[in-house]
Amino acid sequence: MYDIIVIGGGAAGMTAALYALRNGKKVLVLEGESLGGQIATSPRLENFPSVKSISGEEFADNLFEQITDLGAEVEIDRATGIEKRGEGDFAVRTEFGEYAGRSVIIAAGVKHKHLKTRHGREDLEGKGVYYCAVCDGPFYKGKEVAVIGDANTALQYALLLSGYCKKVYVYTLFDKFFGDASLVKALRAKENVEVRPNTSVVDFIGEGALEGIEYTDKDGNLCRQDIPAVFVAIGQEPDNAAFASVADLDAAGYIAADESCKTRTPGVFVAGDCRTKAVRQVSTAVSDGAIAATNASLYLESL
Repeated sequence: MYDIIVIGGGAAGMTAALYALRNGKKVLVLEGESLGGQIATSPRLENFPSVKSISGEEFADNLFEQITDLGAEVEIDRATGIEKRGEGDFAVRTEFGEYAGRSVIIAAGVKHKHLKTRHGREDLEGKGVYYCAVCDGPFYKGKEVAVIGDANTALQYALLLSGYCKKVYVYTLFDKFFGDASLVKALRAKENVEVRPNTSVVDFIGEGALEGIEYTDKDGNLCRQDIPAVFVAIGQEPDNAAFASVADLDAAGYIAADESCKTRTPGVFVAGDCRTKAVRQVSTAVSDGAIAATNASLYLESL
């Protein structure tokens, strides 16, 4: 039996593991997809204290190496439910098995919000429609591409793509960006970036691969642009339904918890972007991870 099972291998989850390990606890980290979470797909991390600039992938790799050197066990396995069998006795069910722990920290993060189009062209995902420019952008070197979104992720994606794509079109629903001023300034300075404000992408077009997009302009006219690739960055959403038996969810699906990171079930804690909070940044995810692990350790000492 593990002292603490951490569900999620992003910044919050791995920080929770770090603090738990330093408190002498036996820790298992369960990650359903790929370690690092959202930050691993970020081209540059430049707002983390003491680090001027680092790629999200390198940041995640460093954190992973840190926790495994301290003895963390890591399994690539998606958690599908949590059962409290007794005080200090939890079963975490996964796609491939079940793990026993004395306490649990949910740090499941969020997933990319998908753009709802008129004809629901999910068949084009990975065939011209993408949600990670870091992962798939290099396939379109020297070509024209589009980015949909108006916040930091969209700005970062557009800046990254502008470095090797012929031209980048940025479609925004409003006439302004909602990201960091420094990113907006950097994007405005790029000669091969064209911002198309007050637009709404309504459909993806193509047979077997993306051929173009349809959008409405500020006057409501339906327009088409032929483009081989589009990168969607319109936000994230939680996927916490599997944990509703031990934690309350708000209307948007986030786990209800305050800064103590405690859920309604003693022994179950939550950290990172999947928690109700006003600010979702790497620094706040790391903070949550430290708090959740500390409180989980205190809970174990109280048993």
